[in-house]
Amino acid sequence: MQAVSSPSKTSIKFGTDGWRAVIGDQFTFDNVARVAQAYAEYLLEQQGKKVVVGYDTRFMAPRFAQKVAGVLAANGLEVYLCKSYLPTPVLSFAVKHLEADGGVMITASHNPPEYLGFKIKGSYGGSATPALVSEVEKRLGPPPRTASATVHSLDVRKAYYDFIAQQLDLEALRSYTGVIYHDSLGGAGAGWLAGFVKHAGLKLELRELHAVPDPMFYGVNPEPVPQNQFTVMTVLKAEQDPVFAVVNDGDADRIGAVLAGGIHFNSHQIFAVLLKHLHRKGRTGRVVKTFSTSKVIDKLAQRLGLPLLVTPIGFKYITDEMLKGDVLIGGEESGGIGVAGHLPERDGLLNALLLLESVVYSGKSLGEQFAEIEAELGFKHTYNRIDLHLPSMGHLEEAMAKVQTPKPIAGQQVSGVETLDGIKWIFADSGWLLFRASGTEPVLRVYCEAQDEKTVGAILSEAQKLLGL
Repeated sequence: MQAVSSPSKTSIKFGTDGWRAVIGDQFTFDNVARVAQAYAEYLLEQQGKKVVVGYDTRFMAPRFAQKVAGVLAANGLEVYLCKSYLPTPVLSFAVKHLEADGGVMITASHNPPEYLGFKIKGSYGGSATPALVSEVEKRLGPPPRTASATVHSLDVRKAYYDFIAQQLDLEALRSYTGVIYHDSLGGAGAGWLAGFVKHAGLKLELRELHAVPDPMFYGVNPEPVPQNQFTVMTVLKAEQDPVFAVVNDGDADRIGAVLAGGIHFNSHQIFAVLLKHLHRKGRTGRVVKTFSTSKVIDKLAQRLGLPLLVTPIGFKYITDEMLKGDVLIGGEESGGIGVAGHLPERDGLLNALLLLESVVYSGKSLGEQFAEIEAELGFKHTYNRIDLHLPSMGHLEEAMAKVQTPKPIAGQQVSGVETLDGIKWIFADSGWLLFRASGTEPVLRVYCEAQDEKTVGAILSEAQKLLGL
């Protein structure tokens, strides 16, 4: 992913999930054509013939997608361009459904509105592996000269709905007559969950918020974290259990949730509830989590007798493991979760329906289910994350240099340091503090898990002072 402060307008580098940059600055038609050409060359060298292109609701996304489709087609590839905006997991499904050799999703996911991005999907219907991305980067050259070529239009909505229906207990879901909310934040998930409810004949009442696509995402960054969920949290304050709201990011591959009373239900809690629910349904396999995910997942996996693997941050590492097989669930702190029986991909829509299914199966709200998990484990989960916006990537490097050597913080003694991805200080009581620089923008993410909210708050406050911010 590209640094905003880079002096080069032509430098392109992929990060945790694609290349992203500011529209009109580095994300230009010429640069997008360069990446598309490099990807075309890679596909042709692999004897690839067919590719699918999709896009989200961001400014100029359809035009950039058309540019990508044109470049790919001009190279002799059979290209299918989705006829309207769609979630990233639907694009991934389309690749698999059409037995294509790859795919491109024009999206910047959860990044601020001024960004756009280029995600590559493998033939398996999931995030490109690091090896695949490296091969594309090697082939980057000047903008290609292209002639017009045929591009096919594609609509996979019904096929996708039929596909995810196979992962669900529709009879159980049809027994639910309560209310759930869906907040797409104006992103690519708009209308898609409501469409499935109608398609599957569910009887629940789905209330949509921010359902009309908005390139500015109604004034927030399209990431399902508390600071961007003011509207839905306000609405849910008047609701009672088991009503909950599902919140998706800009391309609907990630999921967040808000409980009745306007209470944020974080990604770790969602991960834990889904893990236990899938196990309740009789499924088994490995549990894969990224480096910034709660210890509650470690403890729950151990209690359920399931092997656990920790990866660097980025769903592409989970995709690698899912392609190896025998993965029950893989998830990350940002709300990206993939499950067995589906694609090796995050899917915020399917996960929303699985959460509802867990409510129907258990007869308990999401909050009650997680409280039950905490009681079973004898472990209280308290967590928070702050994103520190810095003036430049240089300032980001200086900040990370300050935390290389651990020291006592807010009364906590550091018993160890882990550096799988970022710098994580481990506390004696299983708590931890992680510093990680964003690869997309000059932002330092600071994550903390500790025994109670007061301790988490104190640690994060001291961390900011340590950084001089």
